[in-house]
Amino acid sequence: MAQIISLTPLPNRVIFACTHNSIRSPMAAAIGNHLLGKQVQFSSVGVRAQEVNPFAVACMAKLGLDISGHVPRNFPDLPDNPCDLIISLTPEAQHHGVELTRNGQCEAIFWPTQDPSLAHGNRTMILDAFRDVRETLQQNIEQLFPRSRAQSY
Repeated sequence: MAQIISLTPLPNRVIFACTHNSIRSPMAAAIGNHLLGKQVQFSSVGVRAQEVNPFAVACMAKLGLDISGHVPRNFPDLPDNPCDLIISLTPEAQHHGVELTRNGQCEAIFWPTQDPSLAHGNRTMILDAFRDVRETLQQNIEQLFPRSRAQSY
């Protein structure tokens, strides 16, 4: 797990970025919105957006969070000044995220996060890999945005 410090004050808009905007970043945005949606607006983006992964949908449904309607976005789809903080979950996304900081638009953080789509085995084993990523993302979010401000599940 990445070393996480808590943020003070809270940013207004946070974007999670990964390679395909189909697993990690939509999961993180859903968790962030669930925990802090009244205080911070979370969204997601990818380097090469693809449709949301069905295992990610199933994994999040176990928490009562529906990401089945997620519309993948690429970095060029972002509006000007899209966020106060970008949290990149993959090295490729980190490169693009740092570009946003060059104009002083936002701050960037890198949370290297495993790609659960690389898991092999039966359905249960694959879902376990997705659950592990979901739990890591939730822990990181809760640490960055302290529990005094975030509600746990």
